[in-house]
Amino acid sequence: MRGIPTLFLLLLAACGETTGADVLRAVVWPIPLPASLFEATPAEREGEWDAPAADPSPSEPALALSLGSRRAVATLVQEEGERRLWRTPGGVVVATEGARVVATAGLRRVLAATRFEGADPLARLPELGEGEWRGTRVVDVMRSSTDPSRMEFGLRLDCRLRAAPPEAEDTLLVEESCRGAARFTNRFWADARSYAVFRSEQWVGEGLPPLVVEVLAAPAAPAEVITLPR
Repeated sequence: MRGIPTLFLLLLAACGETTGADVLRAVVWPIPLPASLFEATPAEREGEWDAPAADPSPSEPALALSLGSRRAVATLVQEEGERRLWRTPGGVVVATEGARVVATAGLRRVLAATRFEGADPLARLPELGEGEWRGTRVVDVMRSSTDPSRMEFGLRLDCRLRAAPPEAEDTLLVEESCRGAARFTNRFWADARSYAVFRSEQWVGEGLPPLVVEVLAAPAAPAEVITLPR
């Protein structure tokens, strides 16, 4: 089913009408997204990635995002299971599945979509232990401009995930080395007891520095469903 909206976007791109936000709407996120989600606040100055944001309330899920020297706070705007959308005041939108960044919008280089062949090894941290996991994913990337010649779909990445020696007694460092359409290393810092990732450095496109994601306030865990005996 993903191939149909992707083909539709390619046809729109040929007419110069497609943006990274369009790809995020059509390919990554199944719930309709308003155009205002990607717009900067009126206080934003042109060309500024983000203005300083107020600290989120303790009950408001939020991420601190850093891209090179640019920083912003993104708050949760939509959620469906482990798939979540986060937005900064400047209109940068990040889609995550668990701790993984799977798409972005509002940057000059857009990670349009991520598809795994099988399960994402990062979601299997409790099973990782001292071993090593391999996984393959396919990504779509594009410039924020509408030039179809700068859209690249179906880029294959072969990755190796392994737990590195812990930097602290209660912290697990997981490194992911990827090769193929791009070469990079992602890093994830997780609580050694719960395996919850609280900080990461992730590739979001060639020519961009790693996106640093720090959890300021985590979303509430889904309520456990209890089945009563009949």
